[in-house]
Amino acid sequence: MGKFKLDELRELARYIFLKSISSVDPYQRLKENIHIDQDRFIIKEKGLPEKVFDLNQFEKIYLLGTGKASCSMAQAIEEILEHRITKGLITTKYGHSLPLKFTEVIEAGHPLPDAKGVEGAQKMRKILKESGAKDLILFLVSGGGSALLPLPVDGITLEEKQRLTQLLLACGADIKEINTIRKHISQIKGGWVARWAYPSTLITFILSDVVGDPLDMIASGPTVPDPSTFEEAWEILERYDLTEKIPSSIKDHLLRGKEKKIEETPKPGEEVFRKVTNLIIGSNFLALREAEQEAKKLGFHTLLLSSSIVGETREVARFHGAIAREIILTNHPIPKPACVLSGGETTVTLQGSGLGGRNQEFCLAGAFEIDGLEKVVLLSGGTDGTDGPTDAAGAISDHTTLLRARKMGLDPKAYLRNNDSYHFFEKLGDLLITGPTRTNVMDVRILLVD
Repeated sequence: MGKFKLDELRELARYIFLKSISSVDPYQRLKENIHIDQDRFIIKEKGLPEKVFDLNQFEKIYLLGTGKASCSMAQAIEEILEHRITKGLITTKYGHSLPLKFTEVIEAGHPLPDAKGVEGAQKMRKILKESGAKDLILFLVSGGGSALLPLPVDGITLEEKQRLTQLLLACGADIKEINTIRKHISQIKGGWVARWAYPSTLITFILSDVVGDPLDMIASGPTVPDPSTFEEAWEILERYDLTEKIPSSIKDHLLRGKEKKIEETPKPGEEVFRKVTNLIIGSNFLALREAEQEAKKLGFHTLLLSSSIVGETREVARFHGAIAREIILTNHPIPKPACVLSGGETTVTLQGSGLGGRNQEFCLAGAFEIDGLEKVVLLSGGTDGTDGPTDAAGAISDHTTLLRARKMGLDPKAYLRNNDSYHFFEKLGDLLITGPTRTNVMDVRILLVD
């Protein structure tokens, strides 16, 4: 019979997902780990010595940032520093702004960059260039920052960058590959913020949305040394057969860089990073650990697979379906009631013209794998509350999903072929809608079996 009814399993999956999100709320993370004591700016990191900065040594303090979660991060810093902030500027996604007292907020396009993002990047570069050796810059970085802070090199237009972004998103390239190319056509990514800021003191607080938390890839590493090269950027374009499809201006720029006719991005060991501190305040693994703890409290046996799962979404869904079948058949790798957790960021190679995102497609593909099994629930959601170009964070499916769809006259295979998972789950009432969460640590997937 099992411990839970199907409706209970579905609600518990949603509950566990929301608890995982709350654990990586950047506002709370910053408020818990930063405080001021007698004009000393103190940063606590678990297991590490405190970092202390004497605010009296700085003439001006600038608060800058980019990303979907940057406004909630800025709220925390404003409450900590208050009137000490000289000037502030944040670029975030449309609909993700929050009221700030000392900081200008510019909403801009994501995942495709737009003119408002360029405006924000230009203003930010001006502030950075005006800063001096006796100034402190607090820089806030979260997922989405690459698109929200576009400043193409001279000779490349915003429209050409948008075209490149569309090609990269559609071809199945992963975020590391996309950001390697972005950094080499930008005046602000790949360490350029650190170069513009030097010789100011620069502290960057980072909410990671990249598998493995590589600092140089999160939001394309604006304050981090860039180990990648023009050569690697060109190899990625070749790998996906894009060299003849990208705008000629971008092709010419990358080829000139490859031939060492253009200056590379700032590299490890350069002087401009001497006064830079980069700190991660939240990650996918932290969210998954919270989900694991909540599931245990609810009575589930738990297995945290990995926070670093990448690859084609449908293949990842097939793998999770296989685990569900194994649990039902053999009570392995964990017994029922079971909660299997995974994270990371998968990719979708577009073949159709429908609407959806990698999380919704995971749940649709997964529905075929768990079809007819006893009490199995799959939930997959983007922790930022947005899955692809939709208003859904993801979706939820179970062993009855395909049966219910067919009774409604829907053809699940046709929706999957057309990459139209959004409209499929919309008709079933199984979209996962959270609204903007103002955090962003990639995806959380939850498999419940009872």
